[in-house]
Amino acid sequence: MWIRSTMAYRASFLMTTAGNFLGSGLDFVAILLMFSHIESLGGFTLAEVALLYGATSTSLGLADLFLGSMDRIGQRVRDGTFDVLMVRPAPVFAQVAADRFALRRLGRISQGAVVLVLGLAGADVVWTPLNVLLIPVMLVSGAVIFGSVFVVGAAFQFWATEAAEVQNSFTYGGNTLLQYPPTVFAKDLVRGVTFVVPLAFVNWLPALRLLGREDPLHLPGWVGLCGPLVAAAMAALAGLAWRTGIRSYRSTGS
Repeated sequence: MWIRSTMAYRASFLMTTAGNFLGSGLDFVAILLMFSHIESLGGFTLAEVALLYGATSTSLGLADLFLGSMDRIGQRVRDGTFDVLMVRPAPVFAQVAADRFALRRLGRISQGAVVLVLGLAGADVVWTPLNVLLIPVMLVSGAVIFGSVFVVGAAFQFWATEAAEVQNSFTYGGNTLLQYPPTVFAKDLVRGVTFVVPLAFVNWLPALRLLGREDPLHLPGWVGLCGPLVAAAMAALAGLAWRTGIRSYRSTGS
């Protein structure tokens, strides 16, 4: 329904998608300005940083396209409209995910994909069959990890209805963090996004394997291939959190 509504005004759709493309690209413009004064950042060249940027932006864009509406859970709980979703003969999760589905978010995905292709073209990558396969696996796993964080954050809003910004700090904030090399951050922060909230598996660890670089924590090289396993574990955790949140929902009363 939302796609048909969007495509009824195709000129508006094209303009908003282009605006989304250009707006999301401002972060990369800042990186370009930075590299106009330096040759490397934390030992990474512009092409290598573009690889990091493109991978995380594309993954977040995919998660945002399908699950970006999750941050409205708190508002629905506050105003009582979540009850409407509970009585419809359709899965609540699917209804929340489809709510106000914004096809214009394709702009973020395409912008990230363009930068990713440019980064891969300019970076020193040895193109073995495994490395070729690692690219789509990295993007899909990253999207699942970001999507899982969206869902866990949404579930938390059943208890703390004003917690949307907490969720955003791990999704959009995590995306900004992952756009830069792990070597520029303190090791405690790198450990946190590797072992606590495993956002490092979105792009840092797979990209370091692609580039043949050692990560700051000196983990074995096979860890960079664990993205699908981490994504599956995160999805299981998100499913558990969502079901727990649904069971605890008691409506707003009257």
